[in-house]
Amino acid sequence: MEAVYEYPSPLGSILLASGGEALKGLWFKGQKYFGSTLGSDAVQRDLPVFDRTAEWLELYFRGEEPDFMPPLALEGTAFQKRVWELLLTIPYGTTVTYGEIAGRLSEGPESLQTSARAVGNAVGRNPISLIVPCHRVGGAGGRLTGYAGGLERKEKLLSLEGRRKQERE
Repeated sequence: MEAVYEYPSPLGSILLASGGEALKGLWFKGQKYFGSTLGSDAVQRDLPVFDRTAEWLELYFRGEEPDFMPPLALEGTAFQKRVWELLLTIPYGTTVTYGEIAGRLSEGPESLQTSARAVGNAVGRNPISLIVPCHRVGGAGGRLTGYAGGLERKEKLLSLEGRRKQERE
């Protein structure tokens, strides 16, 4: 049975989801693809993973870079998981473009030729917002583009990490 927990963030209520040991979802209430990995049998429950995630979020919203990661259970296609794993490598306070991620996917022994658009679709369906930092991905030329939680939130998150909207345009 899946468990959920509501976290009151400065940018709106966040729903956390877990199958027990690891975080499988983190969404701002009402965002696009809200609850995408959440089953209909989810119940409100306290779990250690929610406590750990709340610690991470408290640090993050104070403007600090958390030095730990709660356990994650990413659920998606093989392609989506590869993209989300690359998102986890984007350093705090920096941004990359969808095209740069597509370029990274084409490197190495398991190279994959893909488009920035395909990467954008995978980024947009990230089920663990903030922790898997999809807000750090923008359009070509540094344009502030797309975020399932809304562009206003994306701008605030980047600002919290020391980035400014004018750097994006």
